[in-house]
Amino acid sequence: MADHAPDAIDTSRPHSARIWNHLLGGEDNYEADRAAAAAILSVFPGMADITRHSRQFTGRAVGHLVREAGIRQFLDVGSGLPTADNTHEIAQRTAPESRIVYADNDPLVLAHARALLTSTPEGRCQYVDADARDTGRILEEAARTLDFTRPVGLMLMGILGLIEDYDEARSLVRRLLAALPPGSYLALNDGTTTDPAYVEALARHNPRAAVPYTPRAPHQIERYFEGLRLLPPGVVPCPRWHPDPTEEPPPEIAAYGGVAQKP
Repeated sequence: MADHAPDAIDTSRPHSARIWNHLLGGEDNYEADRAAAAAILSVFPGMADITRHSRQFTGRAVGHLVREAGIRQFLDVGSGLPTADNTHEIAQRTAPESRIVYADNDPLVLAHARALLTSTPEGRCQYVDADARDTGRILEEAARTLDFTRPVGLMLMGILGLIEDYDEARSLVRRLLAALPPGSYLALNDGTTTDPAYVEALARHNPRAAVPYTPRAPHQIERYFEGLRLLPPGVVPCPRWHPDPTEEPPPEIAAYGGVAQKP
């Protein structure tokens, strides 16, 4: 449990990355974050399932890209706080030579960036301190580690809801994809408006949040993938994307995701 925050961290207001960390059982959060998580769960207990299944979706997506698509480079934007099975750990477990660049601008994430840089000797990791909207800086810094003439797996997990303006969120996706070569992939998930209790919980949480979160309709999430070749089964609730065979049937949750290839 975090007791002493770096000077740049505002511990008085809950932050989505730290709430997420708490819901995943992490210790890098503060009282305001834990109180906000409790308030959300009191209205919408299913938030714990969204957190867990979203994280599992990330693991399955990275694993698929490494094993089935042969991807050896990842750009993980809005990486959040380190927990178990981060992108580089999943990728390098199968392909130790994999290279991963994380980008985030949360001071607490920066303080713990060393946990995101424990690469295998054969591979490489880099952390970029940048807002997701600053795609130019992210791409410039990532090019020090990644080879943009070879396919890259772009990871945008749960961050586009933090951009209130939908057109701006779509523009961010387009700008990042434009820099990646054909054969690259986009893996993305985000909260949806499919569960009224989830929408209500966010409506109560957002006025207190450092950065509000905006859930979107499934068809809006599908539009992030325009111009790409969606892999089956398309954009679906996270547990239903290449579901865990031990979990039958996969539950319906208010977080949708998909993976698509750039032609």
